[in-house]
Amino acid sequence: MSEVGLITVVGEPLRALAERYGLPWQATPATEGLALQASEAGLEIAGDPRRHGHPVRVDFVSGAVAHRRRFGGGRGQLVARACGFGKGVVPQIVDATAGLGRDAFVLASLGAEVLMVERVAAIHALLEDALQRAAVDPEVADIVARLALCHADSAAALGSAIAEWPHQPQVVHLDPMFPHREKSALVKKEMRLFRELAGDDDDAPRLLEAALDVATHRVVVKRPRKAPPIDGPAPQHVLEGKTSRYDLYVHRSLKP
Repeated sequence: MSEVGLITVVGEPLRALAERYGLPWQATPATEGLALQASEAGLEIAGDPRRHGHPVRVDFVSGAVAHRRRFGGGRGQLVARACGFGKGVVPQIVDATAGLGRDAFVLASLGAEVLMVERVAAIHALLEDALQRAAVDPEVADIVARLALCHADSAAALGSAIAEWPHQPQVVHLDPMFPHREKSALVKKEMRLFRELAGDDDDAPRLLEAALDVATHRVVVKRPRKAPPIDGPAPQHVLEGKTSRYDLYVHRSLKP
């Protein structure tokens, strides 16, 4: 799927970044639309506060990610169980729809090598910036050292994206954007901004097909709990949580 969001990179220090990603650039703050800008806390995407709320950034050191790392439940978390963590098993994982990197960071915090693949240029820039900032923090440096990042469209080029990753893609994790519903949690301001930039993953069946081609052991797909599975082969197993579930497509068992 091609990028659907239009974002301007703001500020002279980020001009080279705009050129690198082929994004429009301007020296002064934008008055409307979405902008990728630098702040004291790092790179962020900002829009109209009335519509989009606070700017969105990726933070692997503090905030909600830090709380989840300390108190989230470790290997008992739904994402960890879905990805096959078990006694003596720490899978090598490709997060093919990385987004803001939250699930990937959890998986890396449990010891997994994780490749994050993100297709939207501005979101990839946020992830890259967050990795650089976290790499010098002694509390999480060893975790982010297990995170790799690739700018690619997984539905079209997942095989190429993993070609230079020095690990075997045992598990592919997918969290495609589910079509918008007015009463869903996706109307939150942060998710409204994210959706405007990334759009819906209307090629999710092709994404699943690509994941099944490269995963050596399983593909796990995060879905809203009551949503239908992605069109294509039926999942062999389902793990349900309170608001979401994981559909599991298993090639073979993960063993120590």
